[in-house]
Amino acid sequence: MKRQGGFTLIELVVVIVILGILAVTAAPKFLNLQSDARASSLQGLKGAMAGAAGIVYGKAAIDGVEQAEKTAQPAPEVDDITTHFGYPTANASGIEAAVVGLSDDWKVSSSSDSSITYTFPTGAATTCTVTYNESVSGAAPVITAAGTDKC
Repeated sequence: MKRQGGFTLIELVVVIVILGILAVTAAPKFLNLQSDARASSLQGLKGAMAGAAGIVYGKAAIDGVEQAEKTAQPAPEVDDITTHFGYPTANASGIEAAVVGLSDDWKVSSSSDSSITYTFPTGAATTCTVTYNESVSGAAPVITAAGTDKC
C-alpha cells in the first residue's frame, strides 16, 4: 500500500489559528484607511486652493489688478474669477471658479462675505472641513483644514 502525503488535521488547525492571530493584529491598521483617506483629501483640497490662489494672484499682478478691492466697480476679475487684492473671493465666482471640480466634489457647509467652508458631500463628520478666508489688505488668503483627525 502506498503512503499518501498531506497535511494532518492538527497542522491545518495550527495554520488557521496563526492566520487568525495575524488577521486580528492587522485588522485595525486596515480599518482606519477610510479616515486617513478623508484627512488626505482635506489636505489635498487645502493645497489645491492655495495653488489656485497663487496662480490667480500671479495673473492679477500681470494684469495690474492685484491691489483692487472687490468693492470696486467693476469688480476686479482675472480669467472670469472675481478677485479681492488679487486673490480669489470666497464665493462661487471666486475660489470655486479657480479650483477645478470644487463645486462638483465638495459641499459648501457655511459661507459669509469673506469666508467659505467646504466639507464632504456625504458620509463624513461635519467637523471635517476646509475653510477659505479671502485676502485682507493684500495678504495671502488663510486656508485651514479642520477635523482631519476625526474624519
